[in-house]
Amino acid sequence: MSIDAIRRMLLSRAFENKLQELFSSGMMHGTTHLNIGQEASHVGLADGIEKCDWIVPTHRCHGFNIATGSDIESMFAEMLGSRHGLCKGLGGSMHMSDIGHNNLGSSAIVGSGVALATGMGFAFKRQKKDSIAVAIFGDGATSRGVVHESMNIASVWSLPVLFYCENNHYGMSASSDRMVSVKDITKRAAGYEMEAFKADGNDYRSVRSIVSAAREYIARTSRPALVLVDTYRLCGHSKSDKCVYRSHNEELEWLERDPIERLARDLGLSVSELDEERKEAERAVEAAYERAYRKKDDILSSSELLSFTEDKPCDTPIVEGYLHEATCSEAINEALDEILSSDERATLIGEDVGIYGGCFGVTQNLVTKHPDKVLETPVSEEAFTGMAVGASALGEHPIVEIMYGDFSTLSSDALINHAAKLCFMSAGQFKSPLVFRAPMGCGTGHGSQHTQSLEGMFISVPGLKVVAPSDPFTYKALLKEAVKDPDPVVFVEYKSLYKDKGKCGDKNSSFPMGRARYIKKGSRATVIGYAHSIKTIKEAVKDYDVDVIDLLSLRPLDSKTILESVRKTGRVLIIQETPLLGSVGTAVSSLITSDDETFSSLSRPISILSQNDTPVPFSKVLEEECIPTVDKVLIALEKLLS
Repeated sequence: MSIDAIRRMLLSRAFENKLQELFSSGMMHGTTHLNIGQEASHVGLADGIEKCDWIVPTHRCHGFNIATGSDIESMFAEMLGSRHGLCKGLGGSMHMSDIGHNNLGSSAIVGSGVALATGMGFAFKRQKKDSIAVAIFGDGATSRGVVHESMNIASVWSLPVLFYCENNHYGMSASSDRMVSVKDITKRAAGYEMEAFKADGNDYRSVRSIVSAAREYIARTSRPALVLVDTYRLCGHSKSDKCVYRSHNEELEWLERDPIERLARDLGLSVSELDEERKEAERAVEAAYERAYRKKDDILSSSELLSFTEDKPCDTPIVEGYLHEATCSEAINEALDEILSSDERATLIGEDVGIYGGCFGVTQNLVTKHPDKVLETPVSEEAFTGMAVGASALGEHPIVEIMYGDFSTLSSDALINHAAKLCFMSAGQFKSPLVFRAPMGCGTGHGSQHTQSLEGMFISVPGLKVVAPSDPFTYKALLKEAVKDPDPVVFVEYKSLYKDKGKCGDKNSSFPMGRARYIKKGSRATVIGYAHSIKTIKEAVKDYDVDVIDLLSLRPLDSKTILESVRKTGRVLIIQETPLLGSVGTAVSSLITSDDETFSSLSRPISILSQNDTPVPFSKVLEEECIPTVDKVLIALEKLLS
């Protein structure tokens, strides 16, 4: 047995002891979650998998980083917030991505990284690689729905994923005896027809052997597996935890099972030899910290920071191509067909997208043409969206269809906390080129939980792009553009437009993201809208001398087109089918009033006509009254022009 294992365990222990000292003395900023006492679980896992495998750790990640080879000087630099850190000081203790050592980085949200690892397994299967993904989580996370959703998908789709549960007996301060419904967590695997393995998490040999056996099983059967390791943290949950929830006797009992002492005995190391190895680890840690500390003030500039979420200009030309008649839903179908035909990394995933053709029939017949790329998921929005994030980090181009935009609240963790932040927190090591298609808006009589327009929620998130087309041409062209974009895109589809007919381009048609367009030009006012509101605006203002701007891209906004028009007309009317507070309209208004030249050109206050400030009612009459209508637009416009 190589002495390298105990050296990495000692290095991890010394590193975390140093962190504990630094936080106690006020030398470190933020917070941290230590692994002291769990070192065998980390090194045993690292030695039981192959070099081609990938890990997605928990927020208690330092030990996994060190076990798989991350440089401790770079880890200290990360903790000090410098550009020399693993993630250039953008991730900190809980987000230590390391692409050079197949580490996607950890998640601060308990259990949510499990879906990302499942997506990496999905990518490996599609790419026909021999790698597996390791989804690491604790006993507390076994109560999270996303963990169960992910285990179910991995089983249904036979993905090469090792679900690695570190049972340290506490989810923060709550004992697993009180919070987990089964005494043996491996029993959970039976519900997903998944093979389960169990290891002594304080015994390096046991962990390495069991992980190796589980990996061999996954490689041989192309099935996922669960490994449970029983261990204990000899420290608090975080830097301020005094461990008042557990007894001194319990701590002493586990201290006697210290994994480092245990491996030293197995290796036949004497007390003095172990002591010398410990001192060598401590010297290495001190030296690494001193080197990192000398560079702690070398931090990223504001412009460098912005580069990881910056909306770069799109140089795609506007090309109409050969135009033909189509509905908006047919335009989406055409775009998906062309994408799946030409992009080997593209897949369409979602509920009922196969034979049924999707909730609104948008994906009809696609599964016949692309049986290996149109993949129906279980009802598990959080998991399959998180899975798309993990797959996209490895170069896949998943297109996620959600049945109703309202359900994007279930997917919001994956979109907001992972897809939007992956590039930023990893300092550019990873990107998330996925598309999230969300049917939104009212007019269908589906009631309050199926008719919300939630684009305002997404435009507030740096790292996401949001588009909202308004006719067949832009539906097709912008969807194709969204799939090519390196950033995650929320593609807003207003359901009330699906059956509308209009001109649609051919396979050569294109339209850039981030660009608005003039629907009509005039001089007396600027009328701004997007999606279904454009249809209402066009009917209302056809006899008026006004500019009509279709935003199309809600993030980033085409500020140049908007400001140019407002400076010319001096009057602004914004129409939207969503409540006012926190909306696209308020964002556009803020853009206008924040620009001195444009603000000074206004002759009247900006007018915003929005959905009533209520959920959308079921009643057909009340539903129609809830949103801007042609008559309401005419009244607002006349008032603006008076």
